[in-house]
Order: sequence, then C-alpha cells, then structure tokens
Amino acid sequence: MTQTAADAGEQDIAYADMWFDPACPWAWITSRWLLEVEKVRPVRVRWHVMSLGVLNEGRDLPEDYRELLDRSWSAVRVCIAAEQRFGAEVLGALYTALGTRFHNNDEPRTDETIRAALADAGLPGNLAEAGGSTEYDEALRASHAEAMKLVGEDVGTPVVQVEDVAFFGPVITPIPRGEEAGRLWDGVRLVAGTEGFFELKRTRTRGPVFD
Repeated sequence: MTQTAADAGEQDIAYADMWFDPACPWAWITSRWLLEVEKVRPVRVRWHVMSLGVLNEGRDLPEDYRELLDRSWSAVRVCIAAEQRFGAEVLGALYTALGTRFHNNDEPRTDETIRAALADAGLPGNLAEAGGSTEYDEALRASHAEAMKLVGEDVGTPVVQVEDVAFFGPVITPIPRGEEAGRLWDGVRLVAGTEGFFELKRTRTRGPVFD
C-alpha cells in the first residue's frame, strides 16, 4: 500500500527544495505538481528563489526573450525581499499568488499585478518597491548560486533537491494530479538517484497547460 503524506509521521517526511523564478511557466507547472505530490507522498516542499535574469546574463538571446527576462527582475526581487524580511515560509503563498496571476490569469507583469499578489499572500504592498531596487540583489544571486551549485550551469528553472539528490525539472504539461503525480515523483527520484545518471530529454511538442 502506498503511504500518503497524511499517513506519515514527521520523522518520515522528505523535504523537497524547489528553486523557482515566477516568470517561468514550466517552473509553475512543476511547482503545482509538487503540491499534488504533497497530498499523496510523505513530502513537504520548501521554496527558494532563482533568477532567469541572472542565469542568462551575458548570453546572446532573441530580442523577445531578452525583453521577457528584463521584465522578470521585479518579481524575483520582490520574492527575495519578502524572504529576507519575513522568512522563507512566506515564499510559498507569494509564489502561488504571483504564478496564478501571471500564468493562470495571464495578467501583465507590472507593479500593479505584483502589489495585488502581495495582498493575496497577506504581505505588505510596499514590498513591491524592491522590484525596482538592487538592494536585495546580493541575496538573490546567492540564492540562485545555491541552485546552480547543486546541478551545474547548463540548466534552467526549476531546480529540485530531495535529500542529496538534485535535478533540473521535471518539465511537464499538463499538471499531473493525484496518484499520477505520486508515480511521477517516484520515477523522477529513482532516475535522479541513480549513480552516473545525468539527463533524459525530448523535444517539447506542446506549450504549457495550467489547468
């Protein structure tokens, strides 16, 4: 019989650490999958910030993607400011609020949207001021570097770590639900924990689906 999160004692809980950039639709899907995993496996997710802007600094990129990255700085700066001021435990609710507005609702990546997301997460609106400031960039870069140290520089967001195993992805769509989410979790942990395993990949044939 499969053990669910509800069945497990605290000593049996595995902590999954996920690094995210709120701008990334694929990380958003991965994060919603992990929340599904929490329901069916003895897993708890802890959230951390990484930055597509930092990741792609100095790279020759298409103009439209460069513009997206330039717009992405505000949200990650606000996330890291919230973590610095109120602790990492606020990141889950803030990421959910931002991601719902950015991806599910297709709202513009503006200060107004960020302020609305802060309100959704029960956080003060003045945190939005961090979006246009470099005050927290050192902490942002340190959080990003922590993820890159685990998996290397030739990957993107998200990064997930469980115990001593870290990996990029999984990149999936749509969001697996229920036991399907649990089975994917089991498989990802199995291959990621295999000595000498590095990569499984195929070309994406569909865009992200957030339902």
